[in-house]
Amino acid sequence: MEEPIASDNIRGTADTWLDAATESLLESGIESVRILPLAKKLNMSRTSFYWFFKDREELLATLLGRWKATNTINWIARTEAYAETISEAVLNVFDCWFDDTIFDNRYEAAIRSWGQQAPQIAAELADADAKRIAALTEMFERFGYELLAAQVRARTMYLTQLGYVSMKTTEPMAERMTRIATYAEVFTGMSPTAREMQRFFARRVLTA
Repeated sequence: MEEPIASDNIRGTADTWLDAATESLLESGIESVRILPLAKKLNMSRTSFYWFFKDREELLATLLGRWKATNTINWIARTEAYAETISEAVLNVFDCWFDDTIFDNRYEAAIRSWGQQAPQIAAELADADAKRIAALTEMFERFGYELLAAQVRARTMYLTQLGYVSMKTTEPMAERMTRIATYAEVFTGMSPTAREMQRFFARRVLTA
């Protein structure tokens, strides 16, 4: 099998290969993340891959690590962001719904699809789900909710977003924005103030 022709000193970087692998994962699933197709995509020799990764398994582990850093760590950080009220805290987490640099929905869907084929990835997903729900639960508890109420509200909020990811639901942005205040009220039991909503909408303008 022929390999792409490339100068021996053109190897790219680890991020070059990782970005190509991420793109393939998002577009075609985990089976498309293989060394030779990635080399062809990058127009590099297959041997250049081994300057940065021991084998495909190490590349896949790095992909998984990138997902954890992008989605789980950022999700938890949003639950811990400064907020004066529970409504403001929930709106902070809502940033994950709209900003792929904080929480990448396509990446999430791709990893969940991978988890259906690989028990070890399914275990990683279960761990991530538990950590994210625990972070939400702690957020509600900080604002005075009893443990059971905090757990139920956290699960309701988290599973709602997961439903959007799993079903690949798309809605006009303007339409979805009209529902934000009501979502916040459903999850918290109280209406966000006009000022809290203004701050949330201002962030959407800045990240649009």
